[in-house]
Amino acid sequence: MNAGLFEGRSADGRPQADMVSENGHSGGLSSDSAILLVDDNPAVAGAMQIAFRVAGRRIETASGPEEALSRLAGRRFDAILLDMNFTPGQSSGEEGLALLARIIADDPGACVLVITAHSGIRIAVAAMQAGARDFVMKPWRNGDLMAKVEAAIARGPSVGPGAVAGAVAGGGAGSSSGAAGPVGLLGESAVMQGLRDLVRRVAPTPAGVTVTGPSGSGRMLTALALHAASAHGGGEPARIDLRDGSAWAGLPQGPGTVILRHPDRLGEVEQARLLDRLPPQLRCIAIVDDLGGLTPAMRRRIATVEIAVPPLAQREGNAVLLARHFARLAAERFARPSARLTAAAEAAIAATRWDDEVRGLALAVERAVLLAEDGTIDAAALAAPATLAASRLAEGADASFDLTDAERAMIEAALREHRHNVTHAAAALGLSRGALYRRMARHGL
Repeated sequence: MNAGLFEGRSADGRPQADMVSENGHSGGLSSDSAILLVDDNPAVAGAMQIAFRVAGRRIETASGPEEALSRLAGRRFDAILLDMNFTPGQSSGEEGLALLARIIADDPGACVLVITAHSGIRIAVAAMQAGARDFVMKPWRNGDLMAKVEAAIARGPSVGPGAVAGAVAGGGAGSSSGAAGPVGLLGESAVMQGLRDLVRRVAPTPAGVTVTGPSGSGRMLTALALHAASAHGGGEPARIDLRDGSAWAGLPQGPGTVILRHPDRLGEVEQARLLDRLPPQLRCIAIVDDLGGLTPAMRRRIATVEIAVPPLAQREGNAVLLARHFARLAAERFARPSARLTAAAEAAIAATRWDDEVRGLALAVERAVLLAEDGTIDAAALAAPATLAASRLAEGADASFDLTDAERAMIEAALREHRHNVTHAAAALGLSRGALYRRMARHGL
């Protein structure tokens, strides 16, 4: 992935709507890839779309860091144009620098261009020190901007000290080199930050890694992230489900990476056979349910390091962030309107223990996007496939209902969302008016 950085505010911090001073064109910019603009100012987005469309480039937009990371997890971009401030009144550039640090950490070979006002030289210098490659002063001339973007992309990634070897082995974003797609481990909780840090430390080494955790929590995604940041990350790894005897024929016999699924379900004899067929130069990443199911010899070969993927319930609010990510992806995949989660729906998501973990949440959100009539997803649309941590919110469950803060939060959110119209709030929660009134009384609402 190549990346670019952009600041879309004037010297006094006001949104700048007329930063395009001329229509320029750079013939070297190809049309087979895209630019990502991260900016909360619609005027900047519109100006950039015109400029890059004239230059023959397609541009996508994200309104802030959360949406940007969601888009970066799904595809590669030639350049990321990133505003440095997202909160009204902020001009320190700290928000942009924080996102820049995350981009560089996820992809040390990222190419970053900073676009800033004359008063933002300090921010530009800090960004260059943090990994940005060039900067453009605003108001910009489109021709100069396109030339700098083209030159930065053409130089290709520069991997400095401590960078992940092979993370950019497949070439620049949007290139036709056949590089594997991006792998993003989304989530801002402490446990997810720890997971990403561990992946970054272990991935460049040839050590065997076992990935554990609940089924559906993202074990395969973690394995792919390990591979993507390794010396062989420019291509797709072999994936072998060891429960399928016919799949063993696909075991690589040379250097590279193989992802082994369920070696812990093999008997001792089968594990010995597998060890005989694994060449010493092959890097193994295994997905297992129980490390205790591995023989000592197998553990030495494939379990030098264990990486445990945390269950969704331990990720401190990441469920809502992931739900927004899945809603955006589903809307794009099924050509549906952009979906918005209501406050009641987000409260329900946070209070739910999802069957099949993250995978179950993704399925519920995808179905809700498909069934939403106006692009709005409420709590009732999400409740069917889930086991609520508080309860099922069923009509006849009052007598044995275990009241929790989670249910109170859901009810309060639904009432706020529908301006305390009990009929509408009850419908959003999948309850009758009477059931909702009884719960409101129990919670003192």
